[in-house]
Order: sequence, then structure tokens, then C-alpha cells
Amino acid sequence: MPEKDPELIADPVSGFSIPLSWIESCSDPLAREKILSGRWTILSSGLLLKRGLTTGTTAAAAAKGAVVSLVRATESLEVMTPAGIPVSVSVKAENGYCTARKDGGDHQSDVTADLEISARAEPSGETVLLAGEGIGRIGAGGLCDQIGRPAISPSAKEQIMTAISEGCKETGLEHVRVQICVPQGERISRQTLNPKLGIVGGISILGSTGFVEPWNEHLVNERAEGLKGARRVVVSTGRTGLKLSRILFPDHEAVLMGSQLGRLEFGPDQESILCGLPALILKWAWPEILENTGYNTVAEMVEKEPEHENITLGLKRAKEKLPCTRIVLLHRDGRILAEAL
Repeated sequence: MPEKDPELIADPVSGFSIPLSWIESCSDPLAREKILSGRWTILSSGLLLKRGLTTGTTAAAAAKGAVVSLVRATESLEVMTPAGIPVSVSVKAENGYCTARKDGGDHQSDVTADLEISARAEPSGETVLLAGEGIGRIGAGGLCDQIGRPAISPSAKEQIMTAISEGCKETGLEHVRVQICVPQGERISRQTLNPKLGIVGGISILGSTGFVEPWNEHLVNERAEGLKGARRVVVSTGRTGLKLSRILFPDHEAVLMGSQLGRLEFGPDQESILCGLPALILKWAWPEILENTGYNTVAEMVEKEPEHENITLGLKRAKEKLPCTRIVLLHRDGRILAEAL
């Protein structure tokens, strides 16, 4: 195996290689420890930004707290994230009922920051997870589950079930029934992309890493500026695309840009790739892509009609916006849906 570069530290959440010089320029003497905890990321200026926690991590904490409180009250507990990093979460748990509030970190536009997620647990003959008030339902194809099912992603569900299992071990209970609710979920969902994505009646419970990147103007500007000097780079819009991009293009530096695709600008001397799931990329390239198609979401179009002409036209428009960049649209399983070289 090649030796690790002693001048770099790997961010445990993003995998990004952080130069030691960035940490040395930080005024916080605990910068290294904070970064390795996963809760913080750092800019080249030495500025530390705090990551938030996903709805999945918050729901997992509420679920575990509800189970633990069947035996004892608690105000803090630890849950494991999908990134393999444990985090401590403040809760209010007593008599089988627990509430947790979502930590938004330094994400300036996280509308779900401080949102309360609650859980109620009771002993049962089998372990069951139920989605209650405020959790959205799948209303269109191509999303994380079948139409009509709760909008809980597979990674978030696994995280919650792991937390419930941990709670059972701590209390000596064999099985429990846990219901998760988001009292303000339906109201908050109107401020999210859920209605456009085809998720109705509440928010989604998500989180492929358990953490929310601290998107603010500092981070966006720095990433956009840093891309200009990258020789081989693959940019993605989300965590799924980022993970698949690293597999498909291992010799490229992988960077997450979220929805900030308008900040991208690559030259002919760079080997640049825009890679990810189709929805954000095609909607950015062609906002009216769904007009007169009969589809409510891009994901539904891709699932039912992957060769729809609007996908081809949307890809063409993306290429026009980034003429020097290879555009790769992916299925969720990593197969290439379409690409423009």
C-alpha cells in the first residue's frame, strides 16, 4: 500500500485530503481534533465550519432515547452515523417518549434547523418502526421507496434501526415498537424541495453520512475557486453522486457542490466531469424540462421512460453551459443513464 502523505489529513466524512497548512493557519488549538470528529470542516483560510446533523441522525437519536427512557430518563445519548462516526445528541427522554432537535450547524439556509423530531416506544413482540405525523410519503416514482411508502431513505432507516437495537441492548428489552413523528413536518416541507420531488405530507428522513455539510457563502466560494486550478476533477451534486463518482473516476479529485452548479467554470486544459443523479443537473440545465411531459419529477421520468427526449435535450443544454466538461448522468445503482463527452 502507498504511504500516506504526512502533509495531509483525511476528512472522515467527505474523504477530502486537508493540507496541514490549513490547520496550522487556524486559531483554534483543537482544530485537528474537531476535524477528525467529523463535526467540523475547514477552509484554506483556517476558518472552521460546523457540520449539522441530518434528519436521519436526529430521528435515530429520538428513537434510541425513547427506548432507553422506558427504563431511565436521559438528556444525552450517542448514536452511530452511516459514516461510521458516533455523535452525541441532546434529547429529552422520559417514560418512553423522546424529543430531539435537528442541529443545523453552520448551514445558512437549512430550513429544518432546530426542527423537533419525536419518538414514542413501547415493549412489543417484535421490533417495528412506524412513520407518523409530519413524515412525508412517496408520491412519485424513482425516489427512495415505492409510492405510498414513508419518505425514509434506506441509509436513514438502517441508522434508526441500529439506534433502536442499541437502545434495546442498553435496557435489556428484546423488542420494541417505535413511532417517529415530526410535529411541524408538513408545514416545514412546504419550504423544501419535497413537493417538487413528489414527496407529500411532510419532510423526508434522510442522510447518507449522518451529517449536513455547512453550506454557506464562504464554503461555496472557496470550492468554486479551488476547482479552477484542479487538473482532474469530478463534481457532483449530492452524496450518492459523490460516492459513485469516486468509484467511476478514481483518478479525479471528487468535489461536492450541491445545487451551486451555476458557480462552475472549467477550461479546455482541465479534465472536468459533472457526474450525478439526473434531477438537479437536468433541472439546472433546463428548468422547464417537465413541462407538457405528464411527469411530476425528473426521477419519475427517468424511472418510467429513461430514453425520453427531454432527458437528451436537457443533457445537451447542460453541455452547452459547460462546453469543456464531460456530463455523466447516473442511475442510483451506478449505471450510466446518459452522458455527453
